[in-house]
Amino acid sequence: MSQPVKIDFVPLDSVSVQAPPAGKRGKNKAPQTLVLFMGQDFNFGEATRKLIGDEGEALIKRAAAAAKFKGKPSSALDLIAPAGIGFERLLVIGTGPVGDDAKKKDRESDSRPEDHLALGGFVMSKIGAGSHATIFFDLPRAPREPSSAAAELVEGIKLRDYKFDLYKTKKKDEEESEPAEIAIAVEDPAAARREAKSRDAVAEGVNLARTLVNEPANVLYPEEFARRAQELEKLGVEVKVLDVAAMKELGMGALLAVGQGSDRESRFVVMRWRGGDKKEGKSKPIAFIGKGVCFDTGGISIKPAAGMEDMKGDMAGAACVVGLMHALAARKAKVDAIGAIGIVENMPGPNAQRPGDIIKSMSGQTIEVINTDAEGRLVLADVLWYVQDKFKPQFMIDLATLTGAVMVALGQEHAGLFSNDDTLAERITEAGKETNEKVWRLPLGPAYDKLIDSKFADMKNTGGRHGGSITAAQFLQRFVNGTPWAHLDIAGTGMNSPANDINQSWGSGFGVRLLDRLVSEYYEG
Repeated sequence: MSQPVKIDFVPLDSVSVQAPPAGKRGKNKAPQTLVLFMGQDFNFGEATRKLIGDEGEALIKRAAAAAKFKGKPSSALDLIAPAGIGFERLLVIGTGPVGDDAKKKDRESDSRPEDHLALGGFVMSKIGAGSHATIFFDLPRAPREPSSAAAELVEGIKLRDYKFDLYKTKKKDEEESEPAEIAIAVEDPAAARREAKSRDAVAEGVNLARTLVNEPANVLYPEEFARRAQELEKLGVEVKVLDVAAMKELGMGALLAVGQGSDRESRFVVMRWRGGDKKEGKSKPIAFIGKGVCFDTGGISIKPAAGMEDMKGDMAGAACVVGLMHALAARKAKVDAIGAIGIVENMPGPNAQRPGDIIKSMSGQTIEVINTDAEGRLVLADVLWYVQDKFKPQFMIDLATLTGAVMVALGQEHAGLFSNDDTLAERITEAGKETNEKVWRLPLGPAYDKLIDSKFADMKNTGGRHGGSITAAQFLQRFVNGTPWAHLDIAGTGMNSPANDINQSWGSGFGVRLLDRLVSEYYEG
């Protein structure tokens, strides 16, 4: 894949508008770019005004008038070979209202006053791959915590910079083979570096999850997925991989039934990051569980051919859990966290499970299989039971591309949230608002639960067309055994998600930032 962007911090007063920093510029000799920020109505930060002087400000105003640039959010003014400036390119980024107009906008908006993450992504989209740039991080509306804001900007840059081009043998442009090199000028470079370290860890976790989702199923099958999860051992994560024989011994009949039609053997991976108090019994761990269906044909209840290629992403929940564990370990989070993923292929082989089969889960509960395409809940059933029984966690959160019904209800703007615990649900919702990985809580209840009662077994694996996301969640709730639990249905957000300022990838890595924020705000000791 393309090499990631290279970023460093430099002091604000080290930047001169007349003298770009020295250094090699690669084979393509990309121009040196100076990036400045401007609010609406030509509002600049004090340091920016000092940097560009009256002549520079007049130059920008003339160019802005010609281009009808007014400094609105997500807008840019691009000047090539600007007169009187030593940089070969001047890029002015709009940040929106300042002063009284900004206060009014804040009252009317649900978003944060300045989303530095999205700003970083937008800046990166304008700088471009292979570029050499100096970002003068002086905003017209000074952030409350400048170093933290700069770190968020960097995280946005790295998330936008991500590309999955591993299998492209021809690049569009020679310069894209070289990473961008960016210097960010800030008041306190040392403080910004410290803040950026944890942000880097989260960005790495998101991009790891994206790569796992983007990989084709002939490359990322269960055994290979498990091997990649084992790479977290380099960060100090304990990783245990269970094969089919080990799962049979545990009685994981629901998970194994899904994968029995495939030539690729199923795997179960348990990861543990012990970053909290290591005294035995001091505190219960927190647990994250992911559905990892590396490819989902639907099994005997086979899916239509159109769009089936997208089913390589039916393991986005498991990818998120691996990415989250990477983020927690890389930033040395002070928490005891479990990550557990069930990894299978759902294929229509001669040994595949059939509609009408009755299988026995690890919990001892029996399940009538009505539709073999309702397979993810079978995988999660055994993983949930295993985790609550073995680790007695404070809570369990599972993530799964579980139902198409959630996309009918919520589109691709929100993940569906189901929970048996109001406090946990509220915390997830707040973390989603802060990271813009939004969730929407949907109901659970006895009336829905009755829809999955079976005439022949303890339950059936689908409740029919109506309320499909809810009955899937009701199914999972039968395996949490009273543990505080939340289920995130990420079918609309985990793959094939809409492009935005920080993501242009088919695999979004949804959930890593959300759950990392949940951990950092509520559960780190």
